[in-house]
Amino acid sequence: TLPCLPGARPCIPKDFGHGSLVCVCNATYCDTLDPLVLPAPGSYVKYESSKAGKRLERSEGRFQSSLHTPGLLLTLNISALYQHVKGFGGSLSDAAAMNILKLSQPAQENLLRSYFSESGIEYNLIRVPMACSDFSVRPYSYDDVPDDYELKHFRLVDEDMKMKV
Repeated sequence: TLPCLPGARPCIPKDFGHGSLVCVCNATYCDTLDPLVLPAPGSYVKYESSKAGKRLERSEGRFQSSLHTPGLLLTLNISALYQHVKGFGGSLSDAAAMNILKLSQPAQENLLRSYFSESGIEYNLIRVPMACSDFSVRPYSYDDVPDDYELKHFRLVDEDMKMKV
């Protein structure tokens, strides 16, 4: 296993070649982050992963008001708010659902816990494509009858009933 880096619990690495390591989530184990704690005002927490071996490596820093720092400059104007963040999440495509359903029940529970629980990355949103997408095994829609403006032939398909609803 990879060494236990600050901010991450160890994972079971799987190498797909070309320097592409992933952490396996199976029926008995998924790697997780330590519980998230808000940083003190004026400071930040950064998590970094890299092909060089960093795995959700946690580091802390303080925002500086000086513009004399070499390198990347990020300017935050906390007095101007443009949007409200409702949460974070991902997409549940047909392909993702098919792969999740191929896992054992304990592995499914571990995987979903790693995404949605406090011991995981705490997703609180999920996007589900309507009908097929480029991650479906076949093209389909909910109403293929031409000129059916009243949607009399609208029907969910097997993929929706088995994987999305």
